[in-house]
Amino acid sequence: MNDAGSMGLLGLTAMEERVYRHFLRNPGTTAEDIHLLLHASQDVVGAALRRLTELGLLRRAEATAGGGAQAAEDPAAAVSEAGGTLTAADPEVAVGLLTDRRLSELHHELQQVTRPRHLVAELRAEQGAHTQAGGGVERMTNLAQIRDRIDDLAFFAREEILSVEPYRALTRENIAHARPLDSRCLRRGVHIRSVVLKDALDDPATAAYLRELNAQGARIRVAADIAERVLVYDRHTALVPADPSDTSRGALVAQEPGLVASILALFEKIWDQATDLTDLLGAPAPESESLTPMELEVLKSMCRVTKDEIGARELGVSLRTYRRHVADVLRTLGACNRPHAALLARERGWI
Repeated sequence: MNDAGSMGLLGLTAMEERVYRHFLRNPGTTAEDIHLLLHASQDVVGAALRRLTELGLLRRAEATAGGGAQAAEDPAAAVSEAGGTLTAADPEVAVGLLTDRRLSELHHELQQVTRPRHLVAELRAEQGAHTQAGGGVERMTNLAQIRDRIDDLAFFAREEILSVEPYRALTRENIAHARPLDSRCLRRGVHIRSVVLKDALDDPATAAYLRELNAQGARIRVAADIAERVLVYDRHTALVPADPSDTSRGALVAQEPGLVASILALFEKIWDQATDLTDLLGAPAPESESLTPMELEVLKSMCRVTKDEIGARELGVSLRTYRRHVADVLRTLGACNRPHAALLARERGWI
């Protein structure tokens, strides 16, 4: 017998169904030692017997003399102690009884579900537990949730993302996480304007990533001294630190039009005073830094083929020579990897 039971939908436990089916197969038998047959404890089987008799699925035959009073109080116990027998109700009757009972329960549950207004106040109270300023300002303290919210806002941005980020370097993990989201936004035509610290350009990986974004269409500016941290999405949602001096204390997510307008004004002021990245890093390479004809062919090959062996064979040079030219191209361009070299070369008009 499958312990999961097929009458569970009607409200019976697996043990109750097993006991009922036992008496269907063995009508007019006693409940004595049935727990041994079902490999269960007396307490568990006794509880099943009591509920089945209460539901009307088990009916006691006429008890012997002296058992009447106890039978009225506990039919299952009377069966065991007075020597009476049990008979299962007809399946049609049993299913009908259970169906009526279950429908009544479901009707009550449905009434509760259709009166959910009391939940609104409770949920508002939960919302108020982490909302400080009310209205359109939410305070978030969990750093993982803040990162998730930033990712969501970037993913669903439709027009513009503005940012002031005073970091001095991005880790490789930061860049790997941000690259697909930033690239997706730019491919969809979302305008990105960002102001970063000038010191960030001293970190090769960070500078390379900023140039990569610039080559893809983002507008990057640098400032010598900024402390503000600002993110604005589509000019209607802004995110700033709850405590500018300690970002670990959480962030405020604002959608109040007045607050967002003030944050936008702050961004535009910082933007106007910053220097365009291309003025510092994007000037065409001087003649002394141009590629040799062979290096230019290697650069084109890098953009066209996926394996060095294929590129070397196409250019008729040894694999070692090909890879030496690749290293020279990366060094001349100031690129951290081959995809980055391709972006910088397109930016300079070399390919």
